[in-house]
Formats: sequence, structure tokens, C-alpha cells
Amino acid sequence: MDKRHDTINESKKVAKATAMGLLVAFGIVFGDIGTSPLYVMKAIVRATPGFDEAYIIGAVSCIIWTLTIQTTIKYVIIALRADNKGEGGILALYSLVKNKGSRWLYIVAAIGAATLIADGVITPAVTVTSAIEGLKTFGSDIPVTGIVLAIISAIFIIQGLGTAKIGKWFGPIMLVWFLSLGVFGTINMVEYPSILRAFNPWWAVRLLTEYPGWFVILGAIFLCTTGAEALYSDLGHCGRINISMAWGVVKVMLVLNYLGQGAWIINHPGIGADTNPFYSIIPHSWLVFEIALATLAAIIASQALISGSFTIFSEAIALMFWPWMKIKYPSLSKGQLFIPAINIFLYIGCILTVLVFRTSDKMEAAYGLAITITMLMTTVLLAIYLRHKGVPKWGVGFFIIFFGIIEGAFLFSNLFKFMHGGWYTLLIAGVLAMIILTWRNGSIIKDTFKEYRRIDDCLGIISDISNDREIPRYASNLVYINRSDAADMIESKIIYSIINKSPKRADHYWFIRMEFDDAPDTLDYNVKVYGDELIYCVDIRIGYAVQPKLTVFLRQIVEDLVAENKLNLTSRYPSLKSHGVAGEFRFVVISRLFSASQNACGRKEAFVMNLHDMVGRFSRSDATAFGLGVCNLTVENTPLIISPATSVRIKKAT
Repeated sequence: MDKRHDTINESKKVAKATAMGLLVAFGIVFGDIGTSPLYVMKAIVRATPGFDEAYIIGAVSCIIWTLTIQTTIKYVIIALRADNKGEGGILALYSLVKNKGSRWLYIVAAIGAATLIADGVITPAVTVTSAIEGLKTFGSDIPVTGIVLAIISAIFIIQGLGTAKIGKWFGPIMLVWFLSLGVFGTINMVEYPSILRAFNPWWAVRLLTEYPGWFVILGAIFLCTTGAEALYSDLGHCGRINISMAWGVVKVMLVLNYLGQGAWIINHPGIGADTNPFYSIIPHSWLVFEIALATLAAIIASQALISGSFTIFSEAIALMFWPWMKIKYPSLSKGQLFIPAINIFLYIGCILTVLVFRTSDKMEAAYGLAITITMLMTTVLLAIYLRHKGVPKWGVGFFIIFFGIIEGAFLFSNLFKFMHGGWYTLLIAGVLAMIILTWRNGSIIKDTFKEYRRIDDCLGIISDISNDREIPRYASNLVYINRSDAADMIESKIIYSIINKSPKRADHYWFIRMEFDDAPDTLDYNVKVYGDELIYCVDIRIGYAVQPKLTVFLRQIVEDLVAENKLNLTSRYPSLKSHGVAGEFRFVVISRLFSASQNACGRKEAFVMNLHDMVGRFSRSDATAFGLGVCNLTVENTPLIISPATSVRIKKAT
């Protein structure tokens, strides 16, 4: 763990180095928004049966000002400053404000996280498909779907191996990609300089007020900013300064490309709906190169999004938003975590997306609806954050009304996509949100049925058990996970396990309480000793981005205590003590089984708890979640709720 944190610290140092930080930002932050020129203008052309010069200039103007207002102002200037000790994203933002607003804020965060992941399922499919469809310029019989499925499969297969070795090429490749966007856009823009009128917002206003189908057009325009939320989520990888500086370059290249595509469309008014303006502005001699580069950019964008999804689920687990799952670390590079179950889920989702929709045109219809909801949820949390930071009420009110109207309009326009594919992402988001809310509420209900006792009140009987030679020694060191909120309290079920459920005699009793901190990289501990080296109450404070490894942490804590002469670890078995052998550790995990009692648990609570248990079947056990392994481990099942005494009294037969 120390080695990993050293690596994280090194990554943060790199993030401050402008040259390296900018290159990293190009590679992992802007993949989603940077590949949007592949399909945005095509979607705008398809949004209306006929278009003229004013329509195209107005659409490009909408793109320019959407990138300026939505991405630059809201996310780059405002949201990136709302960092949780360097980490960004909607769950990191929720961690900053969860104790400063309504207790229902977790619903806002849950909906935002669910819709972000749902839209992320379709992003690799639409991006890779849009890139590969460029091959159709060489022949309509090219098996685009088969190639896309192969590429997506390869992307997900390599996740378990990590991308540390190939990741160093992401930045240079994406830099070449962005430069190509700007160069080819400029070449076409000079053929119709009047396209520069798109910088005047009046053209955007005119488009939205004069065209009756503005809501459909707005849904297509929104696609240009769908990667803004992912940009915020990647704050921890590169740092605010590097992302902000890199965005300046990226935005210029994107705007140049959109201007070039707009100029080409105006110069070719008779193009069909199947024509992709992106590939049309590329000189034929450079087409193969650009298709290959677009494919690489799509792969890198997909990789960044998948890695970001792993991070989101990791944060959700620590926030009690998601069941415990197995997390692997393929390398020591920051952000290199891998969740096998989530990888399978995302892979199946992407494959189904390709098979259900087939073409990027149909995928675009399903794309964007869910992410508008995420953006609205982020706006709500940002408003609370700004108020807490001292922004006047009128300023916060202006912020939430201004962006609420913009994002509300985008949501309204995207709702027209529901029957054309929007249902797909909302269905995924709905399932994810249900799991998140069920797991969190079920965990809270479980906590309400727990009972606690003061450790001081139990010290006498535990000491007597430890000194009772009639009781066989259960272990030299007996370790329990204590889930109490207070450091001096212990769960009654742990006391019951030690005293009543086969008395457990030990030389040392360890009660470990793990507290997940709102900061991402926190990892520290405190120890309080009761009796003569009898009970050790350990409080471990752990950040939501740190993988719990209890055996590793406990070993380090024991080493510290031995060095401070606060613990004699030598076994008390005479044969082992004479040779200075250290005593063994045995872990006991208490599994609390839910069994609803009509008098102790209401119908609503019982319903939530039954759903919670259903979801829990796919969760890792506490033993594996905390890295306890299987050696010297005992799992004891105990009912969560003790049924109240029944009024029925059995009688002796006469």
C-alpha cells in the first residue's frame, strides 16, 4: 500500500509539470468530447429534411457557444475548482456537500452517477462505430459491425492486463488527432470564410427561434458537449491547471473542425443524409490516415471512459452506494484499477448497443439523453458547494437558474429521442439507480437494528475469560470488525460471540473499526488499549479511493505497537514462548442475516431489506472485501433482528 501511495504522489507531481501534465490530459481527459466531431454535424444535417446557409451557420454558432458556456464556464472554470483533495466527479462533489445540504442529496448523487454510467455504456459503441464507418467510403460491403465488435472486444479484454505500458502513447496520439481536426477544418473553412459569422451568438438565437424543429436540432447540438462530465471526473488524474490549459488547445481545434465541416456543407447543399461531413472534408489522399487516426482516438476515448467507470464504482462502494466487489490493480500507476464484474457489465452493454442499433445514426438517437440528467444533478450539487464557499445567494440563484434553463432545454430536446433509442440508456440508468438506492437505504436500515455496548462495561468479563484456564485458548490474537459509530462502543453481537456463542479465550482481543473518509487518499489509524494489553481498539480512517486491505494494515499497526513496546506479540503457549514464536491471529466475521419480524420491521423496511439481500448475493463478503483471505477465518451467522417475545405461551400437556 505504501508503494502504491508513493506512485500516486509521483503522479500528482507529474500533474503539476506543465509539459507532461498537458500530454497526459490530451490522452485521458478529452477523448469523449474530442471524438464528437465524428458524428455531431452529421446528426445536425439529419435533424431536418432541408437546410440552408443560415441553418448551418446557426448550428455551428450553437456548437461554439455550447462549448463555451457549458464546457468552458461550467466545467473548466467552475466545476474543476470543486475538487475533493484533487479528485473530481459527481461522487467526489457529493462527498464535499453531503453534510451541508438536505439529507436527500444522496438521491441527486445516485441519479447523477447512474445516468453517467448508463451514457458511458453507449459511448464506446457510438465512437468506435462512427470511426469505422469511414471505411464505407471505400465500399458499402465492408462489414462495419463485425469490425466494431472485434475492436470493442479487444478493448475490454486488455482491461485486466492494465494499460500502463501502452498508455504513454495515448497523449501523443490524441495530440496528433486534435491537430488533424484543426488542420483539415481550417483548409475547408478558408473556402467559405463567411462561416466565421457563427461566432456571433445572434445566429444561434435565430436558429432556435425561427426553426420549428429547434428541439430536435438542439438534441443533435448537445452531442458536442457530452464529454464535459467525464472531463470533470478525470480531475484527479491530471489536475485543474493542466486540464484547463489543454482545454484551450482542444477547444480551438474542435471549433476549427466544426467551422470547416459547416463550410463544406454550405458549399455542398445537395448532400444526402448518409453523408458524414467529417470524412468529406478530408482530402482523399489522407482519408486512410484519418480513418486509422479516428479509430485510435475512438479506442483511447473508450479506454478512458472505461477506466473512469471503474473509478466511479470504486467511489460508490466506499460511499455505501454499491455492493462490495473485487477490485484489482494491474499496475502501480494512478487510476489503474480493474473491477472484473463491472468490466463484464460494460462489455455486454456495449455489445448489445452495437447489435441493437447497428449504425451510428441510430446510436446517436439513443445518445445524450441520460447525460443531460447527470449535468442537471451536477448543477444542483455545485450550487450547494458554491453557497458553502461563500458565494452570495443571488449568485448561486443565478447559477442554478442559468444552467438549469440551458440543461433543461437540452433535456427537453433529448426527450424526443426516447422512442428512438433514449429508452435504452434510461433503462440502464433506472436499474443502476435502483441498485444504488436499495443498497444505501438497506445498509442504513441494517444499522438501525444494531445494538452497542461500552467497551469499559465489557472489560471485566472479557478479562476473566482470557484468564480462565478451563476455557480452551481459541487464539492468541482474536480479531473482529467493529461497525460501531463511536470509538469506545462495540457491537453487542461481538460481545455475544465472545461470551455466549462458545466462549472464546484469547491473549489479545482486537476490535477494528474502519471509517471511510470523504477525502480520496486518506489512510491513518489510532489505537486505544484497554486492560493490560488485553483489548486493542483500532480506528482506521481510509479514503474512498483506497482499497481496504485489513490484513496488510493490521500487520503494519502491530509492527508499530511492538516497536513502541505497547504489545508483546510472543505466543503464550509454553512450547512456542520458549522459542520466541509470535502468536497467531484469527479473524471472526459476523454475518448478519435479515429475517423480518412483523413487530420489529415494517412492510416498507422489509421490502427494502429483501431487495438489499437480493443485491447482496452479487456482492463480495466482508472477508474478501476487507482482504482477509480464508486463512484463520471464521464466519458466524447471526440474525440481524431478534424477534420480540411472542404472546403465545406453550402449555404442559396434561
